[in-house]
Amino acid sequence: MSQTPISIESYVRTYDQLQEAIAGLSDEQLVWKASEKSWSVTEVLTHLADHNLVVSFRIREVLAGSEVRLPAFAQDEWVAGQRANAAKAADVLAAFRALLLYNSLLFQRLTAEDWNKSGVNFKGQTVTVEAIAQSFINHAHHHLGQIDRIKQAGESRWGQCQAAK
Repeated sequence: MSQTPISIESYVRTYDQLQEAIAGLSDEQLVWKASEKSWSVTEVLTHLADHNLVVSFRIREVLAGSEVRLPAFAQDEWVAGQRANAAKAADVLAAFRALLLYNSLLFQRLTAEDWNKSGVNFKGQTVTVEAIAQSFINHAHHHLGQIDRIKQAGESRWGQCQAAK
């Protein structure tokens, strides 16, 4: 297909960026939470996999010409309800990567007309396929920052745990 309005490489690269962000973290560090209401690194990864699943559905609804409002999802409840912190980060990332690759194949087949197709999101705003895909890339980058903040918050605690061993 011709050139796409989003960078498919940037979309797929979110997996590598997440892998880099968690490199060297122990299983304990991946599930550590600064507070009961905050997310662990594993929970952030789970949220991104969930979000990718929802985005995949939204894009397909728009491409199918559906006129239903594109769904929101209860991110905190999804993370808690699936006991995300009991998951292995590697398994979550494998699912995330599979969705990235599957969607990237779809993106390569889209025409300019497809990228400009639109639907109405849960806020009542009109969004295009292009905007949905780009928003996901931006959202992943936001959560990369969140992972960095979790790591920074945990560093002093993790250092104390190492010193006690």
